[in-house]
Amino acid sequence: MGLLCQGKSDFDHIEPLRQDPFFSQSLMISAVPSSPSLRQRLDMGAKTGWAKMIMEQSVALLAKLKTTITPCLDDLIPLDIDVSPFDNSSTKKEGVSCTYKKVDGYAPIFAYLGEEGYGVNVELREGKEHSQSNTPFFLKQSIDNARRAADAKLLVRMDSGFDSIDNIKICIEECCDYIIKRNLRKESEEDWLTVAKKHGLCTEESSGKKVYRGETFLEKGLEQPLRVIFKVTERTFDAEGQVLLVPDIEVDTYWTSLNHSPEEVIKQYQNHGTSEQYHSEVKTELDLERLPSGKFKTNNLVLHLSLAAYNILRFLGQESLKAADSPLRKNAQRRRIRTVIQNLITLAAKLVHHARRYKLAFGRHSPWFVTFRRIYYCLA
Repeated sequence: MGLLCQGKSDFDHIEPLRQDPFFSQSLMISAVPSSPSLRQRLDMGAKTGWAKMIMEQSVALLAKLKTTITPCLDDLIPLDIDVSPFDNSSTKKEGVSCTYKKVDGYAPIFAYLGEEGYGVNVELREGKEHSQSNTPFFLKQSIDNARRAADAKLLVRMDSGFDSIDNIKICIEECCDYIIKRNLRKESEEDWLTVAKKHGLCTEESSGKKVYRGETFLEKGLEQPLRVIFKVTERTFDAEGQVLLVPDIEVDTYWTSLNHSPEEVIKQYQNHGTSEQYHSEVKTELDLERLPSGKFKTNNLVLHLSLAAYNILRFLGQESLKAADSPLRKNAQRRRIRTVIQNLITLAAKLVHHARRYKLAFGRHSPWFVTFRRIYYCLA
C-alpha cells in the first residue's frame, strides 16, 4: 500500500525503501521486506482470501471517514460499472488473452461511486472473458458495498456490454434506479427511425442532420413493460457536405427506470463516460496497467490493494479542495491522483529523530505545508 500510494507497483520498487526510516516509521512496521519476500507474501495472501478482506476494509474506511459523495441527479448517487482492458502483451502471465480491444491482457471490471469516483468493487478477469460473465453477482456485491459506503439512493449506469435482463432484475430487486445502454443486436436502424418519427421530438441541429429524442416501452417478460429512451440521428449530408443517396442512421437506446425527460436521461448516461478517467488514473498514475506478478490470483490481490490506495489518494485530493489554502487556485471538482502524489505524498521534508521521537521538518517556504498539516490533523 505504501508503494502503491507513491504510484509504484513493481515488487523491486521496495528495495530502495528498505533503508528509509520514514517509510517504516510512517507505516508503523519494524522492518521492510525484500522484493522476493514481498512477492511470496502476496502469493500466500492471494490464496487465503486477502482480496475480499481488503475490499471490505476499503469500503469500511470510506464509511468511517464520512466521505462526501456527490449525487448526479436530485438525490441519486451514480454507481458506474465498466470493464477496462489492461494491455499485458508480450508476457506469459496467467490469464492473459486477447481482449475486445484486440490486445493481449486482462479485462478487469470496476465499480465507482459518486461524482468523485470512489472505488467500491473490482474483479480481475481474463482478457477473453465477456463483460457480462459473472456480472449479476458483481453488480449485487457492488450495490451492497455502495450502500455501506453511502446510505443513499443509487443510479446504476452501465454500457451496452451489460445489456442483460439479469442486470435489470437485480436493479429492480435492490430498488436501484438504472440506465443501461441497449445492444441493438439484430434490430434495424430503419425500424427505429420509424418509431422515432412516430413517438419522438425532432430537432434539426444542422443542415442535413435531424435528431429524434423520445421514449417508448418494450416487453421483457417482467410484470410491467420497461421504459426505453431513444436518440435517433438521421443525416442526409456527409462531413464534406456531399448529399447521401441513402440517409445515414445512427441509433442509441437506453433501458431506464427514471421518470425524467429523454434529454436528461441521455445526459446522465453520457456522464457515465467520466469513469474512463478513473480507469486511466488506475492504469497510468498508479502504474497498474502491466500487473507485476505472473500469477492470476496475486494480480487480483494487487488490483484490490490498488483500489484501496486509489480511494485513499482520492480522499486526500478531495480534502485538499475543502479550504482555500491549496496553492492550486483553479476551481476543480476533484484532484487527479497524479496531482495528489506529486503535491502531498512526495512533499519534501526532513525526518528528524530527537528525544526518542520522530518529527518531520518542512521548509520555510513549502507551498503545500498548510494543506498537508490541515489534512493530517483532520485524520489524526
